Amino acid sequence: MNKSVVLALGFMLSGVFISAQAFEKKAPQDFDTEKKEIPHGKIDTIQYSSVTVGTTRKALVYTPPGFKQGNKYPVLYLLHGIGGDEKEWFRNGTPQIILDNLYAKGKLIPMIVVLPNGRAMKDNRATGDIMAKDKVEAFATFEKDLLNDLIPFVEKKYPVKKDRNDRAIAGLSMGGGQTLNFGLGNIDRFAWIGAFSAAPNTKEPEQLLPDPSKAKQLKLLWISCGDQDRLMPFSKRTSDYLTENKIPHIFYVEPGGHDFKVWKNDLYLFSQLLFRPIKQGDINLMLKSE
Repeated sequence: MNKSVVLALGFMLSGVFISAQAFEKKAPQDFDTEKKEIPHGKIDTIQYSSVTVGTTRKALVYTPPGFKQGNKYPVLYLLHGIGGDEKEWFRNGTPQIILDNLYAKGKLIPMIVVLPNGRAMKDNRATGDIMAKDKVEAFATFEKDLLNDLIPFVEKKYPVKKDRNDRAIAGLSMGGGQTLNFGLGNIDRFAWIGAFSAAPNTKEPEQLLPDPSKAKQLKLLWISCGDQDRLMPFSKRTSDYLTENKIPHIFYVEPGGHDFKVWKNDLYLFSQLLFRPIKQGDINLMLKSE
């Protein structure tokens, strides 16, 4: 994947505002290939009681290699698309493999990753007409389930840090829209936001951030999309609004369409920035050709 891509940075990095930067990107060919010889994290299925939905719901939880109950970890909530469920990332995006490989190279801050079902309704299966009104509305309802039911459960069951600075949210397509809607709507709860190929459920920029200055509290605001993705306008309009209001963010345009090749690469890049001080050198190192 040695192609030219464009990174539009709205970050105040080392005191220098960078509006755009061209670079060559080549991810390792085996970045998503399972390696038996390295330490591995663990995937568990959890069940939590949802007052919001009125039922017991499931999520997957990835704990990193070397996980210890005595340590405290930051946490990433990673959301799926409209046709998926809590297993979509696991089945198609193999985050457990991507993250294991990054840990083996010392490129990640140890974190717990939660993969929930973002369709907050009693029958939350991705079956039948996935575009049905009640199913689409359930993705918006998930905001309450996430904030009031899932996060408290995770914080009770796992040794996670509870400060907003140690909580991230990211997602693909419909989950990318949820990420922007929920993350920017709850900046007091999330300091790290990553929207991959955000879908039409994304609110208009003026609704996302009526007071743009609040976004300056974020540690990282990442928006990315494939250059052949027909949903690009939803990412671009958000980035344009942020740029117009001088809000720090990364707008990453990469080769590809609306598929897991793009989203796996997004996770590979985004995860390396999480829960660490953001410096220009960190981004340059992450994005250099390998």
